[in-house]
Amino acid sequence: MKPEPTFRLDHWLQDRVLRGLIWSLLRLPYRWRVPLCGWVMARVIAPVAGYRRRVRDNLALILPDLPADEVRHLARAVPENVGRSVIEIYSGPEFVAHVLRHPPHGPGLAALEAAHHARRPVILVTGHFGNFDASRATLIARGYRVGGLYRPMKNRFFNRHYERAIAGIGTPLFALGKRGLGALVRHLRGGGMVGMVIDQHKHGGARLTFLGHAALTALSAAELALKYDAALVPTYAIRQPNGLDFDIVVEAPIPRGTPEAMTQALNDSLEAVVRAHPEQWFWIHRRWKG
Repeated sequence: MKPEPTFRLDHWLQDRVLRGLIWSLLRLPYRWRVPLCGWVMARVIAPVAGYRRRVRDNLALILPDLPADEVRHLARAVPENVGRSVIEIYSGPEFVAHVLRHPPHGPGLAALEAAHHARRPVILVTGHFGNFDASRATLIARGYRVGGLYRPMKNRFFNRHYERAIAGIGTPLFALGKRGLGALVRHLRGGGMVGMVIDQHKHGGARLTFLGHAALTALSAAELALKYDAALVPTYAIRQPNGLDFDIVVEAPIPRGTPEAMTQALNDSLEAVVRAHPEQWFWIHRRWKG
């Protein structure tokens, strides 16, 4: 494999533009910066980056009978939600203070509280939906020991401040890789909770079903839950109509079974919220490759 160059001018330039945009937006009040970043992502960045085309391609595969006006709406609404999520994560304490206004609820909350008090491990699973860091933010702020597993950005210049931003919401954080996995396991063994997302294409993953089509899916969340006797709990932060608030739902733990069966149950759980709120899922990902 050809080694990654130590310096990439295109990555550096992309980072300079994004740093400038984020810096400018953070000068504005929270209630203005969040919708403005959504607008910039939907109207300026998405057309250039090809996000609108990717949304349309995915919708054509999954929802081929969707009316054309709804496709046009989602091609803008999806990147708008992505933009809002990005600047919310960079807003750190203001974002946390905002999500704290809305306590988490749902059939799995009692199990989560019991595990927390008994110091039993929990794996919280969500998708790239709404703002996927809102559940982690509100639980950490309420005293839960929630770590986060994340995938470092390919652009190492951007990744430097992205890691600082997600750390500003709460720690510990575990980067994908051998070292990060080791720290994650130690956290679980100590009775901690870990937040994970599993809705991206996983080369070599299990061929499961998501939104009616085969999707290669990582089994890691279920495998860790079985190995370390951790509860496997889906959670979602559903963005509300005002674009700023969230309904944070904790679903019932997934019953124990095979890793494939448990992961399919996670896919089915996410599918239900995506079908109910399609504008909030990141259709910009290449979920159904190969």
